[in-house]
Amino acid sequence: MIFRNHKQAVLSVLIATAIGGVVVTDAVAQTRTTDRSADRRGGKKDQAKAEALYPQATRAEPDIKASPKLGKQLQKMIDSYNDQKFPETLAAANEILGNSAANAYDKSLAAQLASQAAYNTDDNAAAKKYLLQVLEFNGLDNNGHFQSMLMLGQLQIQDDQLAEGLATLDKYFAETKSTKPEELIIKGQALYQLERYQEAVPVIQQAIAGATEPKDNWNQLLMAALSESGQTGEAVKQAEALAAKNPADKKAQMNLASMYLQADQMDKAGAVMDKLFKGGQLTEEREYKQAYSIYANSDKKEAEVIAVINDGLQKGILKPDYQVYLAQAQAYYYSEPPQVEKAIEAWQKAAPLSKDGETYLNLARVLHSEGRIPEAKTAAQQALAKGVKNQADAKKIINLK
Repeated sequence: MIFRNHKQAVLSVLIATAIGGVVVTDAVAQTRTTDRSADRRGGKKDQAKAEALYPQATRAEPDIKASPKLGKQLQKMIDSYNDQKFPETLAAANEILGNSAANAYDKSLAAQLASQAAYNTDDNAAAKKYLLQVLEFNGLDNNGHFQSMLMLGQLQIQDDQLAEGLATLDKYFAETKSTKPEELIIKGQALYQLERYQEAVPVIQQAIAGATEPKDNWNQLLMAALSESGQTGEAVKQAEALAAKNPADKKAQMNLASMYLQADQMDKAGAVMDKLFKGGQLTEEREYKQAYSIYANSDKKEAEVIAVINDGLQKGILKPDYQVYLAQAQAYYYSEPPQVEKAIEAWQKAAPLSKDGETYLNLARVLHSEGRIPEAKTAAQQALAKGVKNQADAKKIINLK
């Protein structure tokens, strides 16, 4: 019979992040003029203070402005960044970082723009190095400082530095008191990847509860975390609620079937897939494979396995590979009444695609039981040629008189 493997692949959720777009208008204003010259003209200061993104932050913002002596260098760096001339940005930033006359603000801004330039040229290692410098120099306002900290945590997680990334995020949340859903979900993802499922669940739940429209993959992540933490019942309830809320959403229905599968509720999983299949909603290879696998692991569902596989092959959605032919052969053979001839045809297609001779040996046994001795001998010989564990069985068929 078909190997009953109910364990699903771990869900991988990609957290979409908008890294970049650093606001440097305050720096531009500071490098163009000083407050004193603005006062002489009797005008207002160049720029209104940007909206505070972190009103509950515990960090006291530094009262440091750009050095007048470095005004031209800073402006050159900012202009090159705004013009997306990233190699020039990096060169200008490194000059400022190496300048003994540069103060904490100058160096923080240089490191910040250098991190953006490095990121935009696909150099994550350099981006992280510069972001660490931003935090070390500690010269930016809270907006720039904490956005850099968040970006660092994201890049660390993206680069599989999960422990470092989680530590950075913990510091970020502790100092900003942020409860933004799109930021919490990043922490939830990191905890999940670190297999700290019990801790991941409440963080993900908080993100979903705080979002106006949580993304589908957030809910998938929650279901996976619940399941991995041993809360399979809660995972099923979550999947059922989403499916009931979105009855026309195929993804929600597929997730529900997966949760039933993990909970060994095969009849319910089959019912969901049956509705999708009969409704013509299966359009991808993985969906067809999930459907026939669920049926194959259910009792007396051989007819459904056959129907799904034949439909998928006819439409060109299922590739005619070893697993498909093997499942088809077994379904034909164990159907009621058995469709032995069709099973043999499917095994004959599967056997050459197998990595060893075990399928050929099974074919030889079936052919022998059907009295097709010459064909059975040939299959047994092919089994030996590809390699089988039980060579005695193969030789016994070969030596039949």
